[in-house]
Amino acid sequence: MVVGALSSGRRRTFLRPHRVYFGPLGGDISHLAWHSSDRMLIRLAQVNPAKYKGLIPGLKTIVAEEGSKGLWKGVGPTFVGYSLQGMFKYGLYEPFKDLYMNLAGEEASSKYKGAIWLAGSASAEFFADIALCPLEMTKVKIQTSPAGTFPVPMFAALSEMSKLKAETRFPLGSIVPLWSRQIPYTMAKFFFFEYIVTLFYRHVFTAPKDSYGKGTQLGVTFASGYLAGVVCALVSHPADSLVSLMGKPANKGKGLGQIASETGLVALATKGLGTRVIMIGTLTGFQWWIYDSFKTAMGMGTTGGK
Repeated sequence: MVVGALSSGRRRTFLRPHRVYFGPLGGDISHLAWHSSDRMLIRLAQVNPAKYKGLIPGLKTIVAEEGSKGLWKGVGPTFVGYSLQGMFKYGLYEPFKDLYMNLAGEEASSKYKGAIWLAGSASAEFFADIALCPLEMTKVKIQTSPAGTFPVPMFAALSEMSKLKAETRFPLGSIVPLWSRQIPYTMAKFFFFEYIVTLFYRHVFTAPKDSYGKGTQLGVTFASGYLAGVVCALVSHPADSLVSLMGKPANKGKGLGQIASETGLVALATKGLGTRVIMIGTLTGFQWWIYDSFKTAMGMGTTGGK
């Protein structure tokens, strides 16, 4: 276990094992639960927006044309990719947060707590996205390729991506737009979750935290996570659309600036946004609920409050 010392001499442990264990668990369950909606977002963004006109009608179209298994295309890379991302994101957040608190000192850390949250989450996500990028690129390619033109099984798809790396820019060709999407998303996710939980216990549930049952506490966790997720969706949606558009055959060889210019900033920011808000809000609330449920089961209590 790594240990750091604050300016006052008090020592803080860097490692939080429950975050390392939770990362793959929370990432897997939440992303698998919303995998079909994620696929629908990609269809709305780039494949045929005129054909896929909304979440429910679009899902019905996929089932009608490809069967129910069509909703699960790309599930392998999703499972592995977000397991790795979750492990690094949640596992590295506390070490980076503690590192920056140690560098800033106890007084500054207390005064600028929000900045510490932002810096820690951004640093953790930087490395988490390097682990996610090859799997995310493969998932998008599977989901956007016409039937029969690209392998669907994960390992065959990864092999094909490697063979076509001059075309696909595999494995890190999408890392810049992925950072552009995920780092602001994660900063919003951690900052607003911690902030909204604080507001709930300061202004709504004002009695001592222990006086509320675990169901109420976990309800606060989910509501805070959901609201933080809505902010995440608004912040990250343009870059998410850009990541999806990079996999479109018509955009082969084009730079990010050219794709963005041809698509238009308004379209990047709004097309599929309603579906993304629903998906990310619920997904983020669910992730934090799983996280605090796991903490509670381990006897550590829920986030926030006194």
